[in-house]
Amino acid sequence: MSRGFGVAAGLDAGVARPLAARCAELGYDSLWSNDHPGAKGLETLAEFAAAAPEVDLGVAVIALDRTPPQEIAADIERLGLDRSRLWVGVGAGFSEKPLTRMRRSLPELRESLPGVRLVLAAMGPRMCALAGAEFDGAFFNWMTPEFAAGARRKVEAGAAEAGREPPPVFGYVRTAVGPDAAERLAKEESFYRDLHDGYRNHFGRLGEPEGTVGVAAADRSEAQAKLAAYTALDTLVVRGLASATVEAMTAVAEAAAL
Repeated sequence: MSRGFGVAAGLDAGVARPLAARCAELGYDSLWSNDHPGAKGLETLAEFAAAAPEVDLGVAVIALDRTPPQEIAADIERLGLDRSRLWVGVGAGFSEKPLTRMRRSLPELRESLPGVRLVLAAMGPRMCALAGAEFDGAFFNWMTPEFAAGARRKVEAGAAEAGREPPPVFGYVRTAVGPDAAERLAKEESFYRDLHDGYRNHFGRLGEPEGTVGVAAADRSEAQAKLAAYTALDTLVVRGLASATVEAMTAVAEAAAL
């Protein structure tokens, strides 16, 4: 297992650049940003790239109901991002038929984004199978270690049915460290639990109490023990839950680094 570090899109350059440099020093293999209506994840990746030129970069995930493949390609070109270092995670967003949307979008994504590794946001069993069969990776979100292990098996089954080797499996693990860790995790989780039907169905399948999906730890030792349980992930992306300052975000990165 390798580790990446992830943030919310729109992080100020004065925070993103020193954070990226420190993560590279700590041995993180990749740096990730989400993408949302208020900020483009690819723009945050450009700040990371400026400070950590040797580290892989990933955005997870861009919703295709909001950003078409041609716009993604234009943003990559505008920002001068190295396609060979880039993982682009994509999802259906609020599409009415998410599985159909992602299956039909793949040819256009391949045509618009040559040389870019495409990762599918996958939570349900059919989306996991599609990731295994046709994409360059699967990206999990809001999973317990046990649920992630089952989802990984669905990815592997999809790959086997398609006659190919399973692609790598990535996943965000929300991570908060310190005396207010439980409150930070609960606040983040409560937003996603009712975001749309896909998340509502996912958390229903999980069947876990609110505020428990992820890592809330008092210190580095506890954080490491909890993160180590996510053995189903090839790359565990630590999604830091902290104030958007260099000190706070770096503290989480240091606690969660291998």
